[in-house]
Amino acid sequence: MDSLGLIEEWPVRNAAAAVLAPEGVVETRGSLDQVFDLASVTKPLTALVVLVAVEEGLIGLDEPAGPPRATVRHLLSHAAGLAPDQRRLMTEPGTRRIYSNAAYEVLADLVATRAGMSFAEYFTEALVEPLGLVSTSLEGSAAAGARSSVADLLVVMGEVMRPDPVLLARETITEAVSPQFPDLPGILPGYGLQDPNTWGLGFEIRSTKHPHWTGSLNSPRTHGHFGRSGTFMWIDPDPGVGLVVLTDRRFGDWAYPRWPALADEVLGAVSAG
Repeated sequence: MDSLGLIEEWPVRNAAAAVLAPEGVVETRGSLDQVFDLASVTKPLTALVVLVAVEEGLIGLDEPAGPPRATVRHLLSHAAGLAPDQRRLMTEPGTRRIYSNAAYEVLADLVATRAGMSFAEYFTEALVEPLGLVSTSLEGSAAAGARSSVADLLVVMGEVMRPDPVLLARETITEAVSPQFPDLPGILPGYGLQDPNTWGLGFEIRSTKHPHWTGSLNSPRTHGHFGRSGTFMWIDPDPGVGLVVLTDRRFGDWAYPRWPALADEVLGAVSAG
């Protein structure tokens, strides 16, 4: 399988990538151990940590949190009505998808208070240590402050994909990658208004979005995240394939045609056997 060759033509200094299939890692490019800034690819990691707190009984998924009439579920799925980068209410919870870093910082504060430790410490205890991650740390905002490697993110993706996860109950992970408040419209950063702008609990869901950063061959159930630092990971449960790519060039015009083309190359190679 040689589907990652397109990365060699990308205008980036450093890139690392891997394809995860049911039989395991089937292709790689670059150094899997190189550490990159994840930017918003932090969010699905933070969401898994928050869901560990839910399973431990520290918080409840549907307990009030953030602005009035919002819950943990609203915050995780960008449906709490908070502004993108301020803890300011822009709309009634549950009425519009507003992509919000502030929502994840509210969640981090709530978990930290209940756990009696900083969120970064809980992040390490709840995610890094149980999964045996060696290059992952939270060094800033719970929305965008993690650093990690392709090798570690392959472990995280495998945990989401496997039928017998060790971190969370299978039912919890299924909920995380299922549509939450599914009919809400909203802006997908970099790609404009999407109606609906489907989201899970920390995982963006492709659904019917167009344009989009995944490929034309990705199924509507594809879930994942991309980051401003030029990073992304997605899982398409229909073929059982995941792709993670980390780069050192900020997301911009260069990525719009290249990320979907790579996705189609990967999925096409998988389907061809």
